[in-house]
Amino acid sequence: MASRPFSKSFFTFYRFVRQRLGNPLGQHHQERSTSGIPTYPEIIEGCPLASQDDDQLQNQVLILDVEGGLLRSQSLFPYFILVAIEAGSFLRGLILLCLYPLLTCLTQEIQSRVMIMVCFLGLRVENVTRVSRATLPKHFLEDIGREGFEVVRGFKRVVGLSRMIPRVMVEDFLKEYIGLEMVVGREVKMVRGRYVGLLEMEGEIKLSLDKLEGAEMIGFGSSSSYFSHSDHQLFTCCKVRCCALEVYLVTPEQKRHWSTLPRYQYPRPLIFHDGRVAFRPTPQATLAMFMWLPLAVLLTMLRTLIFVNVPYSISLPIGSASGVTTRVINSPNHRALAQPNPKGRLYVCNHRTLLDPVYISVMLNKKVSAVTYSVSRVSELLSPIHTIRLTRNRDEDRRRMEHSLQKGDLVICPEGTTCREPYLLRFSPLFVELVDEVYPVALVNWSNMFYGTSTGRSKYMDHFYYFMNPHPAYIIEFMDRVPTHKVINGRRCESYEVANIVQGEIARVLGFEPTKLTRKDKYMILAENEGVVDIKQ
Repeated sequence: MASRPFSKSFFTFYRFVRQRLGNPLGQHHQERSTSGIPTYPEIIEGCPLASQDDDQLQNQVLILDVEGGLLRSQSLFPYFILVAIEAGSFLRGLILLCLYPLLTCLTQEIQSRVMIMVCFLGLRVENVTRVSRATLPKHFLEDIGREGFEVVRGFKRVVGLSRMIPRVMVEDFLKEYIGLEMVVGREVKMVRGRYVGLLEMEGEIKLSLDKLEGAEMIGFGSSSSYFSHSDHQLFTCCKVRCCALEVYLVTPEQKRHWSTLPRYQYPRPLIFHDGRVAFRPTPQATLAMFMWLPLAVLLTMLRTLIFVNVPYSISLPIGSASGVTTRVINSPNHRALAQPNPKGRLYVCNHRTLLDPVYISVMLNKKVSAVTYSVSRVSELLSPIHTIRLTRNRDEDRRRMEHSLQKGDLVICPEGTTCREPYLLRFSPLFVELVDEVYPVALVNWSNMFYGTSTGRSKYMDHFYYFMNPHPAYIIEFMDRVPTHKVINGRRCESYEVANIVQGEIARVLGFEPTKLTRKDKYMILAENEGVVDIKQ
C-alpha cells in the first residue's frame, strides 16, 4: 500500500535508523551536509531531561511515543479486551481471548490490525467513545511509568503519537489526564456511525500540525518502537519541517525497571470511572474470569435469593458461607439505640453500591426505609427493604422523607450517586433540616472481578454484578451521632455547613478525601447526561 511521501526530515530519519540497526544505542550519530545543517536526527539513549535546562525545554516540543515512552506494559491486549467487553459484549471479548494464542505468533503490527477488527467491527461510535472516556483512563493511569511521566512533565508542549492503539482509544486520556496538546494516531474507518474494523489509509489521514512548523522538537520513546515496526515509526506520520530533531530512546531492559506512577502524582485525580471489569484484564486474568463466569451466574442468583427472602439472622451466615465477607465496627447492638424516637432515626452514609441501605438494615437487624434517586424498577422490586423514590423537587422530597421518618428509621446517601475511588462527593444538605441529630455510617467495599455500579443502561444489573464477585466484601462502621444544630463562634451553622461536617467526619474515618463534586458532575463526565434512567427497566 503506497502512501504519500513524508517530509524530508522524518524520511531521512527513517533511513538513518534502518541503516544503523547494528550500532549500539548510547552512541551519538549525526551527519552534516556541506552547509553545516544537520541532515539526520541525533539518536541518544536515555532521558531528554538529563542534558537540558528547564528554560530550553520550555521552548521545545516533545514528540512522545505513547506506547514506548509512557506506558510500562509491552502488551496492548488489556486495552483492546476492555473495548471488546465494555463497548461490545462478553461474547466479543471471548472471541478475542480465543484468538490470543494465534496473536502471539504474529508481529505486533498484524496483532494490532486483528484486534482492531475483532473489537471495533459493528460497534457504534458513541459506545467506543464512552468507553474511551470513562473506562480506559483508569487502566492507562495504572500503566504509566513514573520515569516516562517525568519526561512529559518537563515539557510545556507535548504531542502524543500512538503507533498501535487507535486514536479514539487514547485521545481523551492523553488530553484530559496528561495534558497533551495534540494526539496523532491510527484512524478506524466508520460507515453510518459504526466502525467497520479497518484502518484508514495513511494518505487519507488529515493532521492539523501546521502550528508546530518550524518548532524545535525532541522525540522520546522506546528503542523497540523504532527498530521493530518499519511501517509505523514514531515520526513518520508528522508532516512537519522542524528546526532540529533529537531522539531519545529507552531500551526494553530499562523499561522493565520502570516503576508505576503513584496515585498522588496523577496530573489529575482519578475520581470517576465506569465499566464492569474491576481488574487489569491480562490474558491470564481474562481467562480466569471466563472460567468463573458460569459459576458466577448461578452464585449471584443464589445470593440474591438469600438476601431477598431469608431473614437477616440467617442470611448473613449463609452469605458468609458463599464467600460474601461482612465486617461491622461499633455494632449498633452494643449502643443505646433502643430508646424511643418519635421521628425515627436518620442514618447518613456514603454511597458505594445499591446495597448500602440493605447492609445497614442487616447490621441493625431491623427493617429500615431508604431513599433512591433514579433507580431502575427491577432494583426496587428486588430490594428487601422499603424504598422511597425522590423527585428532585426539594419540597416534595422533604415531605416524603419526613413522612417516612414518622414510620421508622431511614437511610440516606446524601452523595446521590456511588463513587468507586477513595473520595466523597458533596453531601446534599436536605437531610440536616429533617431531624435534630443524625447517625453517620462509614461504608467501604471491595470488588475483585466485577464492579457493582454503572452509569450505563444496565443499571438494573448492578447488584447482580456485585454478587458475581468470588469474594465481595463490605465494612460498615457506625459512628457517633452528630447534632444538626451546631453553633461555631457564636453563629449557628447553615445546613450546608453541617452537611460538610458530616461529610468530613465520614471521610476522616475512611481515610477518603472530600470533594465538592456532585452527582450531576459524575454523570456529565462519564455519560454526558444527568443520570436519569428509565424506571421501566
